[in-house]
Amino acid sequence: MSIPARFRHLTVDGRRVHHRVDGAGPPVLLLHGIGRTLRDFTEQHDLLADRYRVHSVDLPGHGGSLPMAQPYTLPALARFVGAYLDAAGVDEPVHLVGNSLGGAVAMGYAVTRPTRVASLTLVASAGFGREVTLALRLLTLPGLGRLLLRPSRHTAGRAERALFHDPTLASPERIGHALAVARHPYAARVVLETARGLGTVRGIRQPWRDDLLGRLAGLGLPTLVVWGDDDRILPPAHLAAARTLLPHARTRVFAGCGHLPQVERAEEFSEVVREFWATTPGWRQHQQDDARRHQQDDLRP
Repeated sequence: MSIPARFRHLTVDGRRVHHRVDGAGPPVLLLHGIGRTLRDFTEQHDLLADRYRVHSVDLPGHGGSLPMAQPYTLPALARFVGAYLDAAGVDEPVHLVGNSLGGAVAMGYAVTRPTRVASLTLVASAGFGREVTLALRLLTLPGLGRLLLRPSRHTAGRAERALFHDPTLASPERIGHALAVARHPYAARVVLETARGLGTVRGIRQPWRDDLLGRLAGLGLPTLVVWGDDDRILPPAHLAAARTLLPHARTRVFAGCGHLPQVERAEEFSEVVREFWATTPGWRQHQQDDARRHQQDDLRP
């Protein structure tokens, strides 16, 4: 049974942010991709809110959230996550779930505030390789990028269809929502600035990827990395890189699925995530006990 949506606004760093909060239990934060909105996590929000306190949020400048005052860099978006959690009153470690750009943002926050993160679920996440769809690479070219982002039902429909293995999921309702979002006065600027900060026409930049994943690997945070086998935005071959770069991480491939497995395989995705989370509380307690032991050792004469 679907849970009635309760959309809200709150102020984060002086800017209005659009979000949705439902349920009770351990906190969960769902982070969408570039040019997308919390709509990409509607199915998971509904499915998970029976046992978790689920937060879905429009990243700054996306959907109903106003843009940031500072440039759109990965560190700035990661800082937003912390500011949002503070504003929303989340004071215990949170399960972060990030799709595409949202995965990179989740990792960026985790490496700066690991004690506030219970686990990471990275869904076809940016950061594991250079390759990315040509459509996003072309956005980095001066002049052409803004032209490609001119709102139209045709371009919105083409973009939606590229996200799914099953073309029927690119419904008129989804296309209409994407078109409405693209017409926001700040939408194109935010997408262009974000894309150019993270990549070039050749693909996703390597320096920030190497730095981020090197720092994350050293933390040993409970991590689940999932991909659809027919992802046309970020290739599923990146999952092999994730296994190498994060050897402690669990991985899962969803068959017959595109870039949004949380939508296209909603029930299966929810079950996989729940099973993963069921194993993480012991890890957090181990980390806390280990920290206390080190503190006691430091106090001994």
